[in-house]
Amino acid sequence: MESSVITQVQKEDVQVSPKAGQVGRSVLKQPRSCNIFKALFCCLQAQDGSKPSPSLPPPPSQQTLLETQENGEVVKLPSLLPEVKFQDQGKICVVIDLDETLVHSSFKPINNADFIVPVEIEGTTHQVYVLKRPYVDEFLQRMGELFECVLFTASLAKYADPVTDLLDQCGVFRARLFRESCVFHQGCYVKDLSRLGRDLHKTLILDNSPASYIFHPNNAVPVVSWFDDVDDTELLNLLPVFEELSQADDVYARLDQLRGH
Repeated sequence: MESSVITQVQKEDVQVSPKAGQVGRSVLKQPRSCNIFKALFCCLQAQDGSKPSPSLPPPPSQQTLLETQENGEVVKLPSLLPEVKFQDQGKICVVIDLDETLVHSSFKPINNADFIVPVEIEGTTHQVYVLKRPYVDEFLQRMGELFECVLFTASLAKYADPVTDLLDQCGVFRARLFRESCVFHQGCYVKDLSRLGRDLHKTLILDNSPASYIFHPNNAVPVVSWFDDVDDTELLNLLPVFEELSQADDVYARLDQLRGH
């Protein structure tokens, strides 16, 4: 995509545990800043040798569903998600990222693209070429059986919605949240889990970017960024982790056990 039309963003990735799919001690790193004002979707680039810094605490204003109006009145913000459906009663809610977690998209033509999605930008239609991560279909099918699954992406809906239509033809995702549902904090779009309307002790987030879950790092299952590696098995390796987490009464306690704390 030409830079004059849209800025394609790059962010630093972080170190993860040595084994793919393993929830390790070193996964909670400080997010890197990213400039995504003009980006249609976020493109992440892994870089070796990044050094972790102390995690920043979430700003107090983002820890609750309360908002103070100009007149001083405190009101409750509406939940981002609808009421839990009958078939999902008692299930843990899992927030799942899209780009570089389940798929990789590019404005440059890809011969083996799984999807080609037309997106209109400034009056011109552009083709977005989308690759599906290996084992994504099997992963989503099983996740839909175990959890209440919610797509949450910092990408714009006009790109992410049609991609998700093609990716999730079985209706695994009970809801979809896009950039407007994020909180813009320190140059990045953050997915504030406290606004979902779900018990945080029964909520998980799967995302390749720690910047996305800086407010709730202890709810995160990290995943290695994916671009085009046909031999990648990350999603397949994560399934046993989620099988175990699906039985948890408290995700914090179970994640601590998996991290070896």
